[in-house]
Amino acid sequence: MVSPTTTVLPLLLFLFLTTTTAEIRYTSLRSDPRPIIPLDEFGFTHTGRLELNVTNLSFSSPPPDPSNLGFFLCTRDSWLHVLQQIEDGDVTCALQSDVIKHVYTFTSDSLTSKSLNQFYLQQDADQYTLVFANCLPQIKVTMDVRSAMYNLDGRSRSRDYLSAGITVLPRVYFLFSLVYFTLAAVWISVLYKKRLTVFGIHIFMLAVVVLKALNLLCEAEDKSYIKRTGSAHGWDVLFYIFSFLKGITLFTLIVLIGTGWSFLKPYLQDKEKKVLMIVIPLQVVANIAQVVIDESGPYAQDWVTWKQVFLLVDVICCCAILFPIVWSIKNLREAARTDGKAAVNLMKLTLFRQYYVVVICYIYFTRVVVYALETITSYKYLWTSVVAAELATLAFYVFTGYNFKPEAHNPYFAVDDDEEEAASEQLKLEDEFEL
Repeated sequence: MVSPTTTVLPLLLFLFLTTTTAEIRYTSLRSDPRPIIPLDEFGFTHTGRLELNVTNLSFSSPPPDPSNLGFFLCTRDSWLHVLQQIEDGDVTCALQSDVIKHVYTFTSDSLTSKSLNQFYLQQDADQYTLVFANCLPQIKVTMDVRSAMYNLDGRSRSRDYLSAGITVLPRVYFLFSLVYFTLAAVWISVLYKKRLTVFGIHIFMLAVVVLKALNLLCEAEDKSYIKRTGSAHGWDVLFYIFSFLKGITLFTLIVLIGTGWSFLKPYLQDKEKKVLMIVIPLQVVANIAQVVIDESGPYAQDWVTWKQVFLLVDVICCCAILFPIVWSIKNLREAARTDGKAAVNLMKLTLFRQYYVVVICYIYFTRVVVYALETITSYKYLWTSVVAAELATLAFYVFTGYNFKPEAHNPYFAVDDDEEEAASEQLKLEDEFEL
């Protein structure tokens, strides 16, 4: 008998930390003693299908009761019900529960073969997790598993390997890529018209927008191929490359804008360089963790560890990029008291304060609000969290470009005495701005 505590942890971690995957999954298990092994998750419609292929099957010793080994599908609610049944003593193994969907249960005859093929029709629409149960603690399992879950399109009856909640993502990503390519074209036009006041930071902003557009285009193609064939056909490699470049350049851009590099000063201080030296390597680690999370799948025993590494590194990067903005704000306040240009510094100070608040809102929304949206939203509408994140990112890009665009006529040069005096009084009345 497997204790509830031993059984609950692996699957609950998978159910509540992962997002829905969609492609054909290949899983290799070698002498695995785990009682519960989650393999994949998928949102089925009423035309759901599961193809399960197992090869190189072997056990550490002959199972005394093969009926305690098998594959099943379960929802989050049904799994909690199974745990309650085990605690109450109604069942001793998850495979004995009447609330799960039995895909394949081993028998004495099936143990003689080293492979099996099972086709399962899933007509109850919901989000299910494919799980292998081993209720024999003394048995270790070795096998290669190929699981293909898909829905049939209502009109063409063609296979759709994307989960029911994300099947529209190829179009979503493609539309957003067009938006960013349009933004890049607009930004190029702005840079050309105001080329006499263009700084290096403005060229860097163009590179960030282009990389974001290419990243979305590759993700659209990646999801499109998975939707039709169950495999990314190499587009995932391009997606990871542009995702890596986009992540590093975006965080670097926020740091450079926060320091005022190029448009306020032509150099970086040592402490600002140190921030970049911290953020860039951490972004490399974050992207490596993301690749491992996406490619290894939830069955990997170190999957949760990589997920925690990714979240920790992302939080550190988000905190680190705020410090240069705060340093610039403090420097502008000090300059306002000494250089006699209160109005100019007040305008710059207001802009940096606004940018500081916007960066915090962007980080909070894309990390916390979007995750909460994924958690509470029905599996049918998981695409809404993607749209929300992309809209927030688009708004952040537009805000940054609009407020830090090259200016042909610097308004700071046209400040009269009354404005200068009013700005001086306002700076005296304001409290110190701190992190």
